[in-house]
Amino acid sequence: MARTAWASPLDAFFLMAETPEMPMHVGALLQFTYPPGEEDTYLRRLVTDLRAATVEPPWTMRLQTVGVRRQPVHRWVEDDEFDLDYHVRHLGLPSPAGERELGILVSRMHSNPLDLRRPPWEITFVEGLEGGRFAAYVKIHHALVDGFTGMRILQRGLTTDPDDRDHPFFLSSRRTRRPGTRPDPVADVTSVLSGLGTSLGSAPSVGRALLDTQLRRGQPAGTKAVTSYQAPPSILNGRVGRARRFATQQLEVDRLRAIGKARGSTLNDVLMAVCAGGLRDFLTGLDALPERPLIGFIPVNVRPKDSQGGGNLVGATLVSLATDIEDPLARLAAITASARAAKARMRGMTADAVVAYSALLLAPAGLQVLRAMSGLPVPLPLPLTLNVCISNVPGPTEHLYWRGARLEATYPVSIPGHSMALNITANSYAGMLDVGFVGDRDGIPHLQRLAVRTGEALDGLEAAAAV
Repeated sequence: MARTAWASPLDAFFLMAETPEMPMHVGALLQFTYPPGEEDTYLRRLVTDLRAATVEPPWTMRLQTVGVRRQPVHRWVEDDEFDLDYHVRHLGLPSPAGERELGILVSRMHSNPLDLRRPPWEITFVEGLEGGRFAAYVKIHHALVDGFTGMRILQRGLTTDPDDRDHPFFLSSRRTRRPGTRPDPVADVTSVLSGLGTSLGSAPSVGRALLDTQLRRGQPAGTKAVTSYQAPPSILNGRVGRARRFATQQLEVDRLRAIGKARGSTLNDVLMAVCAGGLRDFLTGLDALPERPLIGFIPVNVRPKDSQGGGNLVGATLVSLATDIEDPLARLAAITASARAAKARMRGMTADAVVAYSALLLAPAGLQVLRAMSGLPVPLPLPLTLNVCISNVPGPTEHLYWRGARLEATYPVSIPGHSMALNITANSYAGMLDVGFVGDRDGIPHLQRLAVRTGEALDGLEAAAAV
């Protein structure tokens, strides 16, 4: 019997948001080092083996649309004509290719939408890189997985054993959970309403938490939760085209943790401060720094720690990036206080209630998206909700291998969109934060400069903290 599953409201959101200028796929650029002595033969053999692999759901599932007249409803169905060769691709750059050439290639591949008549994913292997390396660019529609699930998929397809040449491919393993454990909350209409109803009967409720946020009531001393209406207009909030720019940066986790320990901040607080410092310098160089602080859209994972992921289940909040503050330590303190206030609003909520609260908090952003899509200038009396997305996805702490090839870095390649033309996402891996910067090609010029400025911002914050 063919497998089917209804798409959740979060899945449907990513499908409805899909436009030619704003494809809703996420990706990852994985860089590997060849096994010693196998540079000439390894990649062709790996691609051949992958194309012959057994493929399990969800990789064989495509979308089917029902009721297209008024309100389309989507469900996942098994693709009876699944063609693995279409999804697994192999190409080469003129050798020896460096980071610039690879970045240009990824920018172009990420600009092209997925064919939603097929299972919405592709993997492209790239050879010809300098330093005995090759790359794999993975592209998946956000309706199929979120970032948390993507990292779990990565871990299942790789191994910590460099001598393991028979480890199952990620396409061949099903998502499983241990007997007796509670399944993840499901982000469908029933569970969201159930979570909302449960939360409304508790303290704090979703409605009260939202009202308190907007009116700035009941905040701990020294904190200030961001409302839905205080982001400044910026070059990050225009209409996007289809073309993308992509840049990368690596940050050492221990350096960020040392700063956080010295200043009473979390790792995520320090990451936001480093990105904010890079943005401040980058926008100043373009003479485009707003007088008021940029507001960050910060995704929040709401799954249990032992979850294996699956589908989309994610909340979000708003945090001031304090880009109006020149001193890096004062900027970090302001970001830490803003993040604490945001977390306090969601404390005690169920996972589904967090999703509901996030949707209500971010609902006004729909107006700024429509305004950006129209191309009309921003009316000053109507404020914005957010400026830039900054996300951090936890990953493996040990080095991983793909049938003998060592994974050196895993850079996220995420989604910029109308009125949020820049996305910054980090993956932690083996002691590093691999940061991917994705921006609209026309709206965000010289994106590699932002990546460089972000690295310099870490140096400056570290020096100021005397770590």
